[in-house]
Amino acid sequence: MNTLLIIVAVIAIALLLTGGLVQSLNFLLWVGVVLAVLAVIAFLFRTISGRKA
Repeated sequence: MNTLLIIVAVIAIALLLTGGLVQSLNFLLWVGVVLAVLAVIAFLFRTISGRKA
């Protein structure tokens, strides 16, 4: 699960940078934000629940 979270975080950062640099691809900014939020929620859920999935 840690590998999946790292991959999602890297994709989110890449999409955020791409969306910020290229105005015509502004929707990627929102995709990056959504992926980053999902990664944070998954991390917090795993941390709070105490499970090692």
